[in-house]
Amino acid sequence: MTAAGWLVLICWVLCYCVEFTAARWLKSHCNARYLPPVIGYCITLIVVGLPFLIMHIDILVWAPLYTVLAAVSFAGAWFRRERSLWANAAAVIAASLMATITLHYAANSPSIPQVSLPGLVLSLCFAATQFGSVLFVKTMIRERGKRSYVVTSWVWHVALLAWWIAAANQNLFLVILGLILLARAIALPLIARHQQVRPVIVGITECFTSLVAFGCILGNALTVI
Repeated sequence: MTAAGWLVLICWVLCYCVEFTAARWLKSHCNARYLPPVIGYCITLIVVGLPFLIMHIDILVWAPLYTVLAAVSFAGAWFRRERSLWANAAAVIAASLMATITLHYAANSPSIPQVSLPGLVLSLCFAATQFGSVLFVKTMIRERGKRSYVVTSWVWHVALLAWWIAAANQNLFLVILGLILLARAIALPLIARHQQVRPVIVGITECFTSLVAFGCILGNALTVI
């Protein structure tokens, strides 16, 4: 892992903090109460990110796409639809593409940031797991009891597992991950039909599966590189 790769990761975290606090500010329709954290994280991001930008000006080739994704995310916050599927999709795409960008600088590649095979694998796998997580959480909280969301979540996870089985060859990391994600997507909504499953349990479950997803996807990517 190069110094540039670590800097990208730090900037990624700071960008998330800026997006999260700015979304809260916009959701409140610019209430001054929510502005100080936005200013604080923006200043921190500038201090950390400007040196990286000066050394790696080529990263700006991604700026137009991220500008569009940020606009969609902030529009969702302004209209208080930040939990809608389209706003969630924008966030998932933005986060998933960062895997490609981070891998580029972590490998110390001198060319303009572009999609490599390992980067594409990381981004697609991350996007698939994160959108599946969006669907699953909705079946447990905001859209609990709605059969359409449960069916969509199950179909998504079955398709995800089938894709990873077909692409696995001799690598079982993604197959194991697919089985775990499908099991939780089926089991918890069925349990919730008969007894209450508190949001904190859903959150802990997603933290655990996110860690498993990170390990499995990283393990698969290392075999591709």
